[in-house]
Amino acid sequence: ADNPTSQWSAKVESEEERNIALEKSLYVLTELIDTEKMYVEDLGLIVQGYMATMASQGVPEDMKGRDKIVFGNIHQIYDWHKDYFLGELEKCVGEPDSVAQLFIKHERRLHMYVVYCQNKPKSEHIVSEYIETYFEDLRQQLGHRLQLNDLLIKPVQRIMKYQLLLKDFLKYYSKAGRDVEELQRAVEVMCFVPKRCNDMMNVGRLQGFEGKVTAQGKLLQQDTFSVSEQDSSGLSRPRERRVFLFEQLVIFSEPIDKKKGFSLPGYTFKNSIKVSCLGVEEHSEEDPCRLVLTSRGTDSSVTRFIMQASSPETQQAWVNDVVQILETQRNFLNALQSPIEYQRRESKSNSLGRATKPPALSASSLRPYSSASIDRHHLPSLQSCNASLPSLHLPGHASSLAGSMIGHTGCSQWVSRTPGCHA
Repeated sequence: ADNPTSQWSAKVESEEERNIALEKSLYVLTELIDTEKMYVEDLGLIVQGYMATMASQGVPEDMKGRDKIVFGNIHQIYDWHKDYFLGELEKCVGEPDSVAQLFIKHERRLHMYVVYCQNKPKSEHIVSEYIETYFEDLRQQLGHRLQLNDLLIKPVQRIMKYQLLLKDFLKYYSKAGRDVEELQRAVEVMCFVPKRCNDMMNVGRLQGFEGKVTAQGKLLQQDTFSVSEQDSSGLSRPRERRVFLFEQLVIFSEPIDKKKGFSLPGYTFKNSIKVSCLGVEEHSEEDPCRLVLTSRGTDSSVTRFIMQASSPETQQAWVNDVVQILETQRNFLNALQSPIEYQRRESKSNSLGRATKPPALSASSLRPYSSASIDRHHLPSLQSCNASLPSLHLPGHASSLAGSMIGHTGCSQWVSRTPGCHA
């Protein structure tokens, strides 16, 4: 170890490894730019091909008004990538350090992909009706190799692909001994945005819900459970349900088979619980995957939804989010009923240097893969478990829930103003 020749040799080998890693990182950057060019070309086939032709030739009578749903905001996505983002990526060849800041800087702009994905299920439904007729005729007229539905999935695939390329770039850039702090933040951004896209695409596949889903507040969780309902008439047999937890509503839906032209399954609305009538029972130590949500009706009757989660971590994350929602609602009702007392208490709390009292349980470190509300600024680790869908690995922690029943906050006080608590 003290041999100067050995030290020199090790130093040369280390330097060589760093150079190789740097070369590989630049190769990944080249791949990012080359695939971006192909992506812009594919979007051009839609905008300058299908959209331009349909605008000039007109659309079938039964499609009028629906053609805008087919394409969503893809024109906006195309213009931004063609006129701005591709050029900015190409500049990074000379200064690779700027790649990270480019993605971080445009996190808000990338929200347009969330909008696109929310519209995607409606688009797929319309396209599936005409894919073998009208759109096939257009494809042949335009001389395209790919069908329209193959082109319309490109934005979804691209927003998923960025984080995979950035993770490779991060791996090699780190081995090259470069500063990767900002690059890690960029990876977080590009893991977070696709998750929001995937969540909104799932919400967009919900059928039969009469209200406006987008008016139910932020989507906090979505998972598949085995659910039994229990009311005065008895206990139903367990059924598979996709359950969505919004800030103002819990929706239970039934997964339906894939339909032609749909890349993901859809969901049929079955039931819901308004948060003003929501409760959660203390979980059983004997069965850590069991979660019981309750809904109180206008006649004070209670329906229990006995839910079996796929893992204790999923169950715990749901309990934590429900408790947080109920705590927020409790504070809101207190403020409405006794605004002066509430303000006095808040002022006293703040004067003592403390923030508003936190919820009974913290959920920030307990969210499972499917959580839609992951705070990307507090992620313990990042892993990709499935190349087709980016995911964040969030280790679960055990936590107990005090009290035999938490919830139904304010339901009795607001019964006259909340008709039909249990939908």
